[in-house]
Amino acid sequence: MQITKIEELDKKRVRIYIDGEFAFALYKGELRLHKMEEGQEMGTADYAQILEEILPKRAKLRCLNLLKARAYTERQLRDKLRQGEYPQDVIEEAVAYVKSYGYVDDRKYAEDFIACHMSDRSSKRMERDLMGKGVAKEIIREVMGNMSVEGELPDEISIARKWLKKKNYNPETATNKEKQKISAFLYRKGFQMDTIRSVLLLDINAI
Repeated sequence: MQITKIEELDKKRVRIYIDGEFAFALYKGELRLHKMEEGQEMGTADYAQILEEILPKRAKLRCLNLLKARAYTERQLRDKLRQGEYPQDVIEEAVAYVKSYGYVDDRKYAEDFIACHMSDRSSKRMERDLMGKGVAKEIIREVMGNMSVEGELPDEISIARKWLKKKNYNPETATNKEKQKISAFLYRKGFQMDTIRSVLLLDINAI
C-alpha cells in the first residue's frame, strides 16, 4: 500500500490517499506519530491500527461529546461522523457503541420530540420533522399510536386556532382570497383538511 497523496483538510487534519483512493482523515499529530509521507509504503500493521484502534476510539468519543450537548438520532450521528470523514465501518461501530449503552435511542427521541412540540405542531408536521431527522416512519407511528391510546396527542383544533390568532386572521373581515391563503398556510403546517375546514367554520360560526 502506497501513500499517494496527503491533502490538508483544515488547520488540524489531513486526508490520506492510499493507492490513489481516499482512505481516512488523520490529525496532523497522528500523521507525525506514524511518520507518514507521500510516496511512502504503508505497513499493514500501521494501517490496521489506524482503522481498528485510532479511528474507532476517536469516533466513539466524538459521539459521546455530541450527545453531552443534546439528543441525536442515529442518522444525525452518522451524518456528523461523515462530515468528519470517518470510514463507514468506523461510523457504524461508533453508533452501535453508543446505542448499546442507550445513549442514542430513536424511539425515545421521538417520544421526547412529540411531548415537547405537541402544543404547537400538528401530528403530520411532527411526523414530517422526525422523518427529516432520520427516525423511521414505523417508529413515529407506533409512538403516536401509543400516545393516542393514552390521550396524549395534541388537540389539533386548538393548535390550528392558535396559528389563526398569531396570523391575525379575522373571520369578520377575511376575504375569500385571505381564507384560501390561511387554509394553504395551515396545510403547509401539516394540518389535515378536515381540521382546517373545522377551524375556519368554528371561527366563522363564532361571528
